[in-house]
Amino acid sequence: MSNLSLFIGGKPSNSMIISFRIPYFTHWGQQILVCGSERVLGSWDVKKGLLLRPAHHGDELIWSGSLSVPAGFTCEYSYYVVDDKKNVIRWEAGKKRKMSLPDSAQHGQLLELHDLWQTGSHDLVLRSAFKNVIFRSSASLKVERPLESVQNVSDNEDSVVVQFRICCPNIEADTSVYVIGSPSKLGQWKTEGALKLSYAGESVWVAESVLKKDEFPVKYRYCKYGKTKKLALEIGANRELSVNFSAGQPNYIILSDGQIRDMPWRGAGVAIPMFSLRSEADLGVGEFLDLKLLVDWSVDSGFHLVQLLPINDTSVHGMWWDSYPYSSLSVFALHPLYLRVQALSENLSEDIKQEIEQTRKDLDKKDVDYDATMAAKLSIAKKIYAKEKETILGSAEFQNYFSENQEWLKPYAAFCFLRDFFETSDHSQWGRFSNFSKDKLEKLVSKESLHYDIIGFHYYVQFHLHKQLSEAAEYARKKGVVLKGDLPIGVDRNSVDTWVYPTLFRMNTSTGAPPDYFDKNGQNWGFPTYNWEEMSKDNYGWWRGRLSQMAKYFTAYRIDHILGFFRIWELPDHSMTGLCGKFRPSIPLSQEELEKEGIWDFNRLSRPYITQSLLQEKFGALWTVVASNFLNEYQKDHYEFKEDSNTEKKIAAKLKSCLERSIFLESEDKLRRSLFDLIQNVVLLRDPEDPKMFYPRFNLEDTSSFTGLDQHSQNVLKRLYYDYYFQRQEDLWRQNALKTLPALLNSSDMLACGEDLGLIPSCVHPVMQELGLIGLRIQRMPNEPGLEFGIPSQYSYMTVCAPSCHDCSTLRAWWEEDEERRRKFFKAMVGSDMLPPDRCTPEIAHFILRQHVESPSMWAIFPLQDLLALKEEYTTRPAVEETINDPTNPKHYWRFRVHVTVESLKTDKELVSAIKDLIRSSGRSCPSQGDEVQEEAKLGKEVVKQQPANGGGQLKGATPKAAAVKA
Repeated sequence: MSNLSLFIGGKPSNSMIISFRIPYFTHWGQQILVCGSERVLGSWDVKKGLLLRPAHHGDELIWSGSLSVPAGFTCEYSYYVVDDKKNVIRWEAGKKRKMSLPDSAQHGQLLELHDLWQTGSHDLVLRSAFKNVIFRSSASLKVERPLESVQNVSDNEDSVVVQFRICCPNIEADTSVYVIGSPSKLGQWKTEGALKLSYAGESVWVAESVLKKDEFPVKYRYCKYGKTKKLALEIGANRELSVNFSAGQPNYIILSDGQIRDMPWRGAGVAIPMFSLRSEADLGVGEFLDLKLLVDWSVDSGFHLVQLLPINDTSVHGMWWDSYPYSSLSVFALHPLYLRVQALSENLSEDIKQEIEQTRKDLDKKDVDYDATMAAKLSIAKKIYAKEKETILGSAEFQNYFSENQEWLKPYAAFCFLRDFFETSDHSQWGRFSNFSKDKLEKLVSKESLHYDIIGFHYYVQFHLHKQLSEAAEYARKKGVVLKGDLPIGVDRNSVDTWVYPTLFRMNTSTGAPPDYFDKNGQNWGFPTYNWEEMSKDNYGWWRGRLSQMAKYFTAYRIDHILGFFRIWELPDHSMTGLCGKFRPSIPLSQEELEKEGIWDFNRLSRPYITQSLLQEKFGALWTVVASNFLNEYQKDHYEFKEDSNTEKKIAAKLKSCLERSIFLESEDKLRRSLFDLIQNVVLLRDPEDPKMFYPRFNLEDTSSFTGLDQHSQNVLKRLYYDYYFQRQEDLWRQNALKTLPALLNSSDMLACGEDLGLIPSCVHPVMQELGLIGLRIQRMPNEPGLEFGIPSQYSYMTVCAPSCHDCSTLRAWWEEDEERRRKFFKAMVGSDMLPPDRCTPEIAHFILRQHVESPSMWAIFPLQDLLALKEEYTTRPAVEETINDPTNPKHYWRFRVHVTVESLKTDKELVSAIKDLIRSSGRSCPSQGDEVQEEAKLGKEVVKQQPANGGGQLKGATPKAAAVKA
């Protein structure tokens, strides 16, 4: 291919031809394009990139293309899938590729780049959870040579210089990487002749070899050579390098072979909310420094990961409602609840020491007392602050912290001051401070202000929280334990973030989830939905800032409700339940579309359908009283809600007023539910921003409004309902996720997992796979249609599997709460028609946990409560008390505490040994301890044990007491 820019004055400069080559199967109408940092590759403008041409080579579809470049050419580049107008459909994950010409390249020579498409899953092992924690020993390797250029030269026209490149992130000390194969330079499959590779950094190993034309096609494999003094070949079939010499003689081939094919790495972890931990030193709640004890126990037990719930400040209401960890006051600030006040100073006075000790005894309760704990910690912290504020706030360490965090720290401190001054977090009630501005902020936090002492206190608390969490996080990293955080999908509408960045939120809406396993009426979380269009203007800077902040402490994170990044369930802010919502974004049903189908009466379909017979059915003899207070009769036997009760919030408020006046004797909950049923009795929801657009109400067939329609209307609406929820949105939602999620994933190097439970669009899992996002599998909430229970042995590798999570009952509680499902599980998973025990005995817990550790999932993560079920003495507490959250209750008190201290767990050698044996026997990796060699998934051995189709194996008939230890 000619390039006029290479010619000056009619004379060619020294140039070389680069040929790109990548195997990739596309759909009809799609093409592969390469785009890069230099002008000849479009300067990162995909429209100007180089289109490649397809050709079939055996079973592969190979895309290739060439261009001429000048001597000394270097660039970065990536591959893209585009349509016929060069619109991007998808792109490679991972870092940009780097390319540099060989120093000895001569004019007219040909360099072929043999690449493999990089998916998000290929990039996972380079994330900080692996790179800096699990495979941290590899980080000490010294770079032996630069990656960019080919070093060997051949003057022989019958030979080709081939550079082998392989990514090998998991490698032990004193281990080398080799390539062995059919050519003589690769040993002709003899180990003594294998080609040794050099370490080039970033987990990549490289070496060159001059291969003769008559040795092609080349068959080869990569291997490791270490302490065993034997070559450990990568698994899978031989690799093959073919060259079409008839199309031109390549002088150089750079062979980027992706990752060495080890057995997939698999690990295990423990999940527990920060507030649920109990230690001998804490004051009524788990504290950041308790994580060091939990990490020690995790290492002893064979766990590579500790998973927490969100740890951001939630102090919105100043009461126990703030125990809800997903309602952030600030997405950057840490929660004062987790502060260890004893660690604030090395010079605590005797009276403060005594107060701390007395407080510790007073708060050592079965559950968290949120109000008392917050009050006690802040009171003690203020006393210590009063004595040490000048020293701390004037220190170089604090100044560095302040400098790095002031963008969020100053608004947070100002917000907390105004919240307490006005006695509300509702910033619309703050007079001239309701509207945020930087000028007002600077005055509020000025050191000259009379209230600066209060501002400084909030700085002081956040500084120490940062120090304590950083200490625990660094401890976890050094011990080989991944600390996994949680990224909430929403923020409280009365938060620092909505005050400072109001345009990023749709404040007249509320987020939630449609009816699902957790709640048949849907969920209403109360958070405002996001204004994604506004967020995109600075490439999602707010999100990128959140992830950068999290990455200071965590090496992995869970994306709460990842479905919300495809589409969110949006409700009007006057809703209380989660039923009558719509997806945003989504393509609604237009009035024109409905009219073409013979649907005309939009008022009938979109307003509550309330008849006298329905009122009599719901309220009996009380129906006339209900009607007179809440309804107007607009035509004979047909009613509509009055203006003062035409939303769910208005109904709730008016009902409370009526009950105070003793108008009704029925229970408030029952009356409210029945009135809500009336107002939700619609078929279509009219778009408040465009009255000619409609959304089908979720489960519309369950309404009497729908059953009262003629057969033709029912058939049309059922078909349009299915189209809206399961067909027409898929491409829109896929494109939406591919805009938003990469901004999160690229803003840190943490390992990302997505909570993909609920009503899952078909586009979700392919996008997650493409982006390298690890999904979640809960056995009793299977993703697969037609299954009542998930089969762990059939889970995909890119998953986290768990028997339960914080949003559902624990293993013990679930076993005891539903006799019918318990019998079905016993028959399906255990393969027994016997009557199962009515208690989740330790041997049953062991059986279910073993199912999960033996699954192919990358991670098996267990709630601590489920692990404690392995031993009889830890099951004396009623199982229902171990549940962390009740998703059906928006005012649930998040207060569960483990009834045993971490120190006690560490000394329970019987339990620790039982758990570690369980993990080791499954082939999962365990952290190293001291000089002990880290146990890894064994290369060349079977990792996932073969199981029956039901994934159950045989339940061991051990005696109930400590059965897990004996099994």
